[in-house]
Amino acid sequence: MAKSDPGASNVVRLSQRQPEKSNVFINRELSSIAFNERVLELAQDPAVPLLERLRYLSIFSSNLDEFFEVRVAGLKEREHLELASPYPDGESPSSLLREISKRCHTLIESQYQTLNEDLLPALQDEGIRVLKRNELTVRQVSWLRRYFEREIMPVLSPIGLDPAHPFPNVQNKGLNLVVELRGEDAFSRDSGLVILPVPRCLPRLIQLPTDLTGSPHHFVMLSSAIHSNVDLIFRGMSVEGCHQFRVTRNSDMWVDEDEVEDLLSAIKGELHGRNYGAAVRLEVADNCSDGAIRLLLEHHELSESDMYQVRGPVNLHRVSALADLVDRPDLKFPPSTPGFQDKLGPNTDPFVALQEGGDVLLHHPYESYTPVVSMLTRAATDPNVLAVKITLYRTGAASPIVEALIDAARHGKEVTVVIELRARFDEAANIRLATRLAEAGAKVAYGVVGHKCHAKMMLIVRREDGTIRRYVHLGTGNYHTGTSRLYTDFSFMTASPDIGEDVHNVFMQLTSLGEVNPMRCLLHAPFTLKNTLIALIEAEAEAARNGRPAQIRAKLNGLSEPTIIQALYEASKAGVCIDLVVRGICCLRPGIPGLSENITVRSILGRFLEHARVYHFHAEGTDLVFTSSADWMDRNLNRRVEVAAPITTPKLKARILAEALDMSLTDNTHAWVLDQNGQYTRLQNGGANPSHVQQALLGKHSR
Repeated sequence: MAKSDPGASNVVRLSQRQPEKSNVFINRELSSIAFNERVLELAQDPAVPLLERLRYLSIFSSNLDEFFEVRVAGLKEREHLELASPYPDGESPSSLLREISKRCHTLIESQYQTLNEDLLPALQDEGIRVLKRNELTVRQVSWLRRYFEREIMPVLSPIGLDPAHPFPNVQNKGLNLVVELRGEDAFSRDSGLVILPVPRCLPRLIQLPTDLTGSPHHFVMLSSAIHSNVDLIFRGMSVEGCHQFRVTRNSDMWVDEDEVEDLLSAIKGELHGRNYGAAVRLEVADNCSDGAIRLLLEHHELSESDMYQVRGPVNLHRVSALADLVDRPDLKFPPSTPGFQDKLGPNTDPFVALQEGGDVLLHHPYESYTPVVSMLTRAATDPNVLAVKITLYRTGAASPIVEALIDAARHGKEVTVVIELRARFDEAANIRLATRLAEAGAKVAYGVVGHKCHAKMMLIVRREDGTIRRYVHLGTGNYHTGTSRLYTDFSFMTASPDIGEDVHNVFMQLTSLGEVNPMRCLLHAPFTLKNTLIALIEAEAEAARNGRPAQIRAKLNGLSEPTIIQALYEASKAGVCIDLVVRGICCLRPGIPGLSENITVRSILGRFLEHARVYHFHAEGTDLVFTSSADWMDRNLNRRVEVAAPITTPKLKARILAEALDMSLTDNTHAWVLDQNGQYTRLQNGGANPSHVQQALLGKHSR
């Protein structure tokens, strides 16, 4: 019998068209666009606080930036080299690029419509204004002119286009202006066009003085300030047009790890080129002249399908600064303070808690990340601690984790840090981090050639009563105290000797050489994780075929690995009830009769970024539960170092099942349900009691 979909009666399907039987996969890139569409829906949701809606609009914009920088750039390279699509859905790079352009043009038009017709008028009603040039009073124009001469003009470097001044190589995602001039300059030049790159050191929002506005919340965009005063730059010439533009470039770095001798130096050498890769998208103001558009397209070797004309600032993600500049708590999510467990409070010694109380599970951001940091800071000065080992993927600036590692090294502990230099867009920060830690005396390694280290592991080795004891932290998220307040993740802390031995063996593989050591508890990518998952899925299928209860549930960020999807299809055909909570990319098509009719897929979005990975298999009633750093994607299971930890303590297991899966599968306000055609529809509670997993957990755990 097919598994029922909670709230399915309230879902309005966008299409009942049956997919082609030969195409049982949703395209990865189109699924990514669908995720961003859901983010945009949150920006359009009147139930979301106004300034938070502006943040969602910014998140949508920055997500699309990365999508073009990496995914579209890769497709363009494949199209140029006449390579086949890497995806099992069979879509060619050329046809996929056309579909991406079509969908993104529609979404971006909707994005600016939301800004101009919804958010800005609503902000104005609240006394918060982003003033256009023609809305400024005489006094405001005068103040802005003085500000421009003092703060902006000294750092501008316009480039007039002529044989001696070729078109400048503008930076990736940088704000630029193309200025059309008439008349002759001091050297009798009259080329008519100037490119004006806007330095990133300048604030994109300028706050007007209260005595000129009567409000502390009136702003002008930097682009408007420059446009209003552009005549001061080109004295004696007539400005015929001044238009914003922005170029998105290929930013995916590639280093031949088999050839380079020093990975850190090789990546450092490639970083600068990221800002000047091949152009993949052009954004221009909607009033830009046809001549200027032709010039920009021709110079960057782009077609009209790569151009996006927008009604507003081309660097829209920068508008989110408004939410930080405006002190209006009533227009933001209410503040929350993460809670503490009785056994592991803010002043509790984590080592004592694990010795006396057993394993600990923390659910962030509802519960504080402080115990994780405390474990490391105490270890740094604890005379009984001999060694600390940790993996770092992203840490953030001014990280207490990093400071504790440096402190531990300076206190003579054996500190080993595996830093993933190839963490996309954090390469520069991780290079600086590696240098600091090495200078402090830590042993720094960069993982394994060809495999990013994505596992989140910390191992503390302590001498107690003449014996060695290992303490372990395994997380689903990074060692980043900032995102621990914004992302939903689990922390598993244990003094289990078996898990400690497994984590030790993984670190040995990351820093040394040798065969794969057998694991006692952990599943380990790229070695045992994928094969074990498939075996567990097949075991559920076999149970269903024999008439026994069978169930698979998982909470993931992404699902795209073809063999995993095929195994899930086979399990569905056998009668296994499969419920998946997949926040982002999902290439599996649920609900296809005879193939996936027993599979449901939903996506949860809200105040926090759903980030935890949890797997659950019924397993003849034993309920196998794992927390992990790994999504069910090709890169995680085949090309990264990942771990999945079994949760065996009954109380912790029950808690994970309740908070990660049960509550997510009954959410009827912030859940989007996926249909067989790749369409997502937001669930409506239809008059039933509203249920939102994040709000419920905030009420349960936060103080």
